[in-house]
Amino acid sequence: MLQTNLQHITTEQEFHDTIAGNDNVMICCGRMGPMCIPVYEIMDDLQGDYTHVAFRDMEFDSPHSHVIRSLPECKSFRGLPYTVYFKKGKVVKATTSIQTKEEVTEILDANFTEKPAYK
Repeated sequence: MLQTNLQHITTEQEFHDTIAGNDNVMICCGRMGPMCIPVYEIMDDLQGDYTHVAFRDMEFDSPHSHVIRSLPECKSFRGLPYTVYFKKGKVVKATTSIQTKEEVTEILDANFTEKPAYK
């Protein structure tokens, strides 16, 4: 299990339940390596500000992580972690490798901020 303060997805069923049960989901699929740890830390830091987003992690080497690794949006990825953003069950963005807090918040704001309805 990953040593993070995030909720862990440890089964394929948990993955599907998380996607189905939350409108906005960010999953970081990786290891406890130098490219992944900063992304986990950013996610942990942002949880309090983005309470409308479910932040989760998943071990890259676990059999159940095939649900992330086999996504069409991740097929060409070569570096860890794979970070995938889901909106209402659909992938809206997928990134690979280390990210800055600014890059993550830009993606969160672009995809998970409710836009006001125009009258």
